[in-house]
Amino acid sequence: MATKRPRLLYVDNLRTLLIIMVVLWHMAVTYGASGFWPYQESQADDLTILVFTLFSAINGPYVLGFFFLIAGYFSPGAYDRRGPGEFLKARIIRLGIPLLIYVLLIDPLIYYAIRVSASGISVSLFWHFWRQHVSNYRLYGPGVGPMWFVELMLIFVVAYGLGRLVLGIVRGSSKNADRFRSFGVPSNWVIGLFAFCLGVIIFVMRIWLPINSYFAPLGLPMAYVPQYIALFFVGVIAYRGDWFQTISVATGKLWLGIVLVLILVLFPILFVLAGALEGNTDAVTGGLTWQSFAFSVWEEFICVGMIIVLLVWFREKFNRQNAVAKAMSDSVFAVYFIHAPVLVFLALALQGVSLYPLLKFALVAPVAVALCFVLAYLLRQLPGVRRIF
Repeated sequence: MATKRPRLLYVDNLRTLLIIMVVLWHMAVTYGASGFWPYQESQADDLTILVFTLFSAINGPYVLGFFFLIAGYFSPGAYDRRGPGEFLKARIIRLGIPLLIYVLLIDPLIYYAIRVSASGISVSLFWHFWRQHVSNYRLYGPGVGPMWFVELMLIFVVAYGLGRLVLGIVRGSSKNADRFRSFGVPSNWVIGLFAFCLGVIIFVMRIWLPINSYFAPLGLPMAYVPQYIALFFVGVIAYRGDWFQTISVATGKLWLGIVLVLILVLFPILFVLAGALEGNTDAVTGGLTWQSFAFSVWEEFICVGMIIVLLVWFREKFNRQNAVAKAMSDSVFAVYFIHAPVLVFLALALQGVSLYPLLKFALVAPVAVALCFVLAYLLRQLPGVRRIF
């Protein structure tokens, strides 16, 4: 039986930060940022679009990828302790049940609330609407919404568990663990080469599948899937090599400098030369263009850099928790599960409030984040729910 490592409180705190960024990003889409979201208000001006574009461009490349890295990091230890059967069973329950609930109940409820708000149809007609909405899944694929993330995570962890089972690595022998430990934290040149190669792969993917294109049957954002696959795999290796604990402060400082140059110097140049000031972003989002190549590589350097910087910073400064921080980190998955209906219902309730979009975002965002965590905490108090969330 593998021994359990001490809990990394800074990783728990990182997960809290990341889920807050997810909530804020989806709220930004509500009020003017580009992206797919069930409910969007169409009053954004050029300044609002510019601010939200900057917010999305800087934070979008790393947030969800970081989640996949963390998931990959903790998968080997869970498999070692539980074995293949319990590992797969636990992951299928924890990820599959929320996904099923979202598709069959939450997604129809969100779109019904939007329909009621727009046309005033009777609430009593929900089940008729539900049957029609779910029947459309046969044509357009299931309504996974933001739960595509959970869907893809389920695919990854099941593939990991089955892969180890097929290879005959049951409960992780010390021999295998030692082999992976031989891979210490890679040099900065290797890290940079990884980011560049990943950017090239994503550029090639986006020639045919640009940003905001989805694989319809599963609702997956294909333009980012190579990054998620790579980071999950890196997380698996990082666990055996104990990279989270051994990556140096000097490496974190170096990549902080790289990230600042990428954001403060290179991004404005790329933004102007790509034609974004004229509102022309098609060449950036995909296709066989230099803009798409430059942005794809830039994104992956931002992704890798931000992951290293935040990992080192949180390990050195935030490796502790009080009761509130613990409750928040424990509720991260539940927040992800409920944040879509919370944001949509809140936006619908406030749609009659006429404010400048950026001001409205600034006022509503803290309320939305707090509401998500409070409701997630209450959800987890229900009997049996903590087994899933």
